[in-house]
Amino acid sequence: MSVSTTPGGSGGARPLPVLVVTGMAFEARIARGDGSDGVEVVYAARADLLERALSAALARGVAGIISFGTAGGLAPGLEPGALIVADAVHGPFGRIATDAQWTERIAASLSAGGLGARLQRGATAAVAAPLVTAADKRALHDSNGALAVDMESHFAGAAAAAYGVPFAVCRAVVDPAWRTLPPAATAGLRDDGTTALGPILRELLRQPSQLGGLLKLAADARAARTTLVDARRAMGEGGVLRITAAV
Repeated sequence: MSVSTTPGGSGGARPLPVLVVTGMAFEARIARGDGSDGVEVVYAARADLLERALSAALARGVAGIISFGTAGGLAPGLEPGALIVADAVHGPFGRIATDAQWTERIAASLSAGGLGARLQRGATAAVAAPLVTAADKRALHDSNGALAVDMESHFAGAAAAAYGVPFAVCRAVVDPAWRTLPPAATAGLRDDGTTALGPILRELLRQPSQLGGLLKLAADARAARTTLVDARRAMGEGGVLRITAAV
C-alpha cells in the first residue's frame, strides 16, 4: 500500500485517524495529546479486551496504526527513558515489519524534537505475559536481538497487516534489562489498563522487602513517562500522526 505521511487530507474531506494502541490508561492519556491531530486511542491490559477495542476502531476506519507506550528493556545498554522506534516486531504472530516510510518520518520528527540522544532503532519483541526477571529478558534478547518488549505491538501489527494500513512502533523503556521486577509491580494492574493501589499495598505488607525494588521502578517509570510526553509532543509538531492515501 502506498501512503503519504503528510498532514491533512484532500478536497476538504475529513481524513481517517491514526489509531494509537497501548496497554495502560496513563499511556493512553499521553497518546491523545491535545487532540489537534485527531488520533484515536485504544488500550487494555487484557488481550481479549484490547482485541475487541481494536476491532471496533478498525470497523470505523483508520489510516494507520502505531503501538505507543512503555516497554521492558531487553538490550543490556538501554537506560530507563530510552526511546525505541522499531523496524519490526518479533512475537506470537511471527515477525511483523513496520512501514519503512512512516517509521523514518517518525524517527526524524523525534530527532528534530530534541530526542535524538534517547532514540534507538531496531527490532522489538511482543509477549503474552509480562517478563519480570532479568534472566527472562536476557533470554529473549539473545533469541532475537530485540531491544525492548511489550504486550500490545503484535496485536497492533497483525491488525495493520490484515487491514492493509501502515504500522509503526514507538516505545519508551521503563524497566531496564538488568532489573527484576518485584511481585508488587504487577499486582495492581487491572484488565482495563488502570491500576489499583490496594493489591500493591497488600503485596508490600506480605513482603516488605519489595519496597526498595518498587521505588527503583517508580524512578524508572518517571523517566519513561517523561520520554513518552516528549515523544508525543514531537510527533504532533512533526505532523507524522496524520496519514493520507497517496493518489
